[in-house]
Amino acid sequence: MLLDHLAVAGETLKAAVAHVEEALGVEMGPGGKHAHFGTHNRLIGLEAGLYLEAIAIDPSASPLSYRRWFALDDFHGAPRIGNWICRVDDLEASLKSLPEGAGRPVDLARGDLRWRMAVPPDGRLPCGGAFPALIQWQVETLPGDTLPGKGIRLARFEIAHPEARWLRDVVPLADARVIFTEGAAEMRATFETPHGERVLR
Repeated sequence: MLLDHLAVAGETLKAAVAHVEEALGVEMGPGGKHAHFGTHNRLIGLEAGLYLEAIAIDPSASPLSYRRWFALDDFHGAPRIGNWICRVDDLEASLKSLPEGAGRPVDLARGDLRWRMAVPPDGRLPCGGAFPALIQWQVETLPGDTLPGKGIRLARFEIAHPEARWLRDVVPLADARVIFTEGAAEMRATFETPHGERVLR
């Protein structure tokens, strides 16, 4: 399991993008639409093959008969880091070793991109999204390796949650940048940018 990207949710994509740009002092790049889940996004590349995504419900999308990923159907309030996404080589095998609630495989595509994502039927990942969403890319070149960057490097990603100890025990991720701490639920990313250290919540 490897850290793939962070997702900043908003009630609108405009609000989510503004939140990222104000926090980091850079302009986000283009994105696209996710037809299956009725959402749209914009992206920005980070160093070391990571990227950052701003995402929201697409108001032009047709109504769905199922719940959207990242619990976006229930999202309210100010934009914030809502989820973190980790990539794995074998989604089914990874899900078998993780607690119930991590999601079921969904096949997705956009343009030339192909991937599989573990999405719970109700859209809600354990611990209110503090548990990582799992992705298995089905392309040779990963998006994080091709997205234009702005000289931004993730220095630290802190996941605060009352069940931080449980998360630390069950999430098989060895990444010194990812830190679980006990406390009120919040995700906070510290970046090194051309403008100095910046924090995104």
